[in-house]
Amino acid sequence: MMKNKRARSAGEAAEDINISPLIDMVFILLIFFIVTTVFVKEPGVEIEKPSAINSLDLPKNVILIAVTDQNNIFYGGRDYGLGGIRSQVRRVLAGNEDYPVIIQADQNANAGTVVRLVDECKLAKARSIYVSTLK
Repeated sequence: MMKNKRARSAGEAAEDINISPLIDMVFILLIFFIVTTVFVKEPGVEIEKPSAINSLDLPKNVILIAVTDQNNIFYGGRDYGLGGIRSQVRRVLAGNEDYPVIIQADQNANAGTVVRLVDECKLAKARSIYVSTLK
């Protein structure tokens, strides 16, 4: 009789596995990955980049600005032009001044427009400005 009681209690323990700590851990991991995910705001237009021999990879937290072949300046899907881009860059840099600015200039864009865009980004207190190319 005592033998049956031990066998039954051991069997019951195997049936009652508590998975709530596992569910808690899964939710904690989910929250961690959501919080640490990097969201990069795309410029919103297709750019035909020129190719370059010398290139490097940059971090994910960046400010992407596009210059089209018609010399329009896009950030976040909107055309700001040279007059409005400085305030947008300054607004984003207020959150973190170390974000690099990456200019995605179309290979048919006017070089003068790209140079003036670099000046606008410098006036917005951008510390590092890069021009995106193909490898």
